[in-house]
Amino acid sequence: MFKIAKKLNLNLKILRFFLIPTILVSTPFFNYIQEAKAGLEFQWDQDSRFRRLKWFQKENKKRFRNTIYFFLRPSDRSTDILKINLAIPKTFKSNLKREKLSFCKVRIGGFESRTKCLEDIPADIEINTDESGLRSLDIYPYSPIPSNKDSYAIVLKVFNPKKNGLYQFHSYGQPKGESFTSYLGSWTIVID
Repeated sequence: MFKIAKKLNLNLKILRFFLIPTILVSTPFFNYIQEAKAGLEFQWDQDSRFRRLKWFQKENKKRFRNTIYFFLRPSDRSTDILKINLAIPKTFKSNLKREKLSFCKVRIGGFESRTKCLEDIPADIEINTDESGLRSLDIYPYSPIPSNKDSYAIVLKVFNPKKNGLYQFHSYGQPKGESFTSYLGSWTIVID
């Protein structure tokens, strides 16, 4: 009996000899796990009713000054558009000011070029807030947005919200000759 207890005690000492240094050496690496960037975009309800639209933001850290481009590419528009509605998620708590919102013809950046507004499109922009706290932007361009090969963007210059997370913005457009708005697509932006 004494031999078994002595052998068990020796095994525990050997285990402690290997286990404790391993934990101490690997602890600094746990801080860098949060810095890993995934090349994957998550969007709720991945079915055919929802369309993923392209977007770009200059800064994704919370509480930082940010410029967000919500793109409307030629493939996103099948007809001329008279009005665009941008539904802002309730959890995206950031101040929207009329002078910090714009609508422009844009060159979408890539590996060799930067995203840049080429020409401001004159438009009336209204900020709507209802009783439940939902906000939306209504954009009325002075002339209809043509369904040509140009890309357009809704540009927001805001401070990122205090909470990090995924924020899903939805867009609706009123086609030329129609009295109703139809769904154009959704953007899912990430704030770290």
